[in-house]
Amino acid sequence: MFKNKSKSGKNNICGEKICFLRKNQIPKMSQRILAEKLQLCGIDVDKNAIQRIESGERFVTDIEIKVMAEIFGISVDELLK
Repeated sequence: MFKNKSKSGKNNICGEKICFLRKNQIPKMSQRILAEKLQLCGIDVDKNAIQRIESGERFVTDIEIKVMAEIFGISVDELLK
């Protein structure tokens, strides 16, 4: 059965970038804080979902990508590169 995975075998291509952006915020943003910011925007995720996204274990929806890009102040294209 075919599974949608990136070339690296992960379920998303933006997880590592999300982790990098989160950790390079001043002050550093925790996974819990990112989850809370997403929840305030209507995205139902928790700290564990953020961990799974960053490790590539979880798929990320286009809605989640759009809101994360807004939270980090970057374009969706930048998030996906």
